[in-house]
Amino acid sequence: MAENLKCSICDKEATVHLTQIVNNKIHKVDLCESCAQKKGVTDPEGFSLADLMSKAPLTPVSGEAQLVCPSCGQESADFRRTGRLGCSDCYEVFRLLVFPVLEDMHAGTAHKGKVPTVALTRQSSQMQLKNLLGSLARAVAEEAYEDAAKFRDQIKVIKEAVELEVSSK
Repeated sequence: MAENLKCSICDKEATVHLTQIVNNKIHKVDLCESCAQKKGVTDPEGFSLADLMSKAPLTPVSGEAQLVCPSCGQESADFRRTGRLGCSDCYEVFRLLVFPVLEDMHAGTAHKGKVPTVALTRQSSQMQLKNLLGSLARAVAEEAYEDAAKFRDQIKVIKEAVELEVSSK
């Protein structure tokens, strides 16, 4: 029989279970219904996973100057309370508040994106093909027919590989 998990905050029986992966480490938080409601987990508008996971709530610091985003009017106190930003310009305006949270939650603060391996392979093949076609044209123009034949053969191999990949789908 499974052991009942206790709330990470008050030690009552946990009914809400959250999992987050940060820097390849799994962080789990178990909450009772009451603590989940207090933390805003049950309200999508008030829920801030950053607040919950950091163990240091994003509450306004007394005496801290309030920053305001000129684009959307969002205040730093609003960000600290909700963990949400109003627009893309807020990232720059609230940089000193946002980056520590992002660094705790992610491996870095710059989005590098993801490209499927198949797309990278296809893109690489297309670049290789483009370069070889240029080299072939130069070799023909310079009447370097042995080099041109090598480029032609390399182009043929790449085209066959691309056709094979397309036909295997």
